[in-house]
Amino acid sequence: MNTFESSITFRPEENIAYADGSVVSKMVIKKPTGNITLFAFDKDEGLAEHSVPHDVLIQILDGMAEIMIGGNPQIIHKGECIIFPSNVSHSLKAKEKFKMMLIMIKS
Repeated sequence: MNTFESSITFRPEENIAYADGSVVSKMVIKKPTGNITLFAFDKDEGLAEHSVPHDVLIQILDGMAEIMIGGNPQIIHKGECIIFPSNVSHSLKAKEKFKMMLIMIKS
């Protein structure tokens, strides 16, 4: 399932909008082997600590995020990427609004 038209150029950060007091997500591609999802986090929103059995790469598209991977806090900014390794707990917190693209590889 692709929610974006194939072979058409797009800017990820322009294809998802912030919503007051919310986390917004929009699927770009969903396949059995992995998916790509856009997220927009309002200030003070986040994702609770969790882990997944797959590697995940995130790229910050706008703003900055405070993340925790395996108990280690980090700040990542627009243009930076980080990998969440499989089966390691992680969480995200928006100290300011931020957008990200998440790429999960399942196989």
